[in-house]
Amino acid sequence: MPTQPIKSLQELHPNRIDVAVLLTLSMCLLLIGLSLPVMTVRKLWETNTYSILTGVQNLWHEKLYVLALIIFVFSVIFPIAKLIALSAVWLIKLTDERRQRLIYFMEIFGKWSMLDVFVTAIIIVWIKLGPLASARAEIGIYFFGASVLLTMILSSLQSALVKGLREPDGRLTL
Repeated sequence: MPTQPIKSLQELHPNRIDVAVLLTLSMCLLLIGLSLPVMTVRKLWETNTYSILTGVQNLWHEKLYVLALIIFVFSVIFPIAKLIALSAVWLIKLTDERRQRLIYFMEIFGKWSMLDVFVTAIIIVWIKLGPLASARAEIGIYFFGASVLLTMILSSLQSALVKGLREPDGRLTL
């Protein structure tokens, strides 16, 4: 019995430019979202604006190591790793078993993708409860959130492509 040649998902679906567009757009939005301000905190005597990266840096300098590490892992490392894995599933020649395993792990860990957006929202609500301070979401959180949402859509799309989920008329389902 001849073995099937190993191909990339891109080679198996050469007309799907949407995947490459979503990968590129999601990475760009992520890099912008990590560097732009996500929150401004105003106290009576000072105003500070934080990006995700400067927020992690400030937490580290204030010796809040565990919180800095959690935010860094879930807001920087995890989204970048997920985009790298999605790129690998799309571009690298993998066996069907390996491709399905990568998709499976991304689906499991995908549930944690919005953690940073929720943490920012909780911090804003918590600070607003205090009479001497206020907090406001900034543009970076929207870029970051858009990247996470696009990555989730991309993950579902690639999962459907890998699993070959099709409607009776041949269209892919998500």
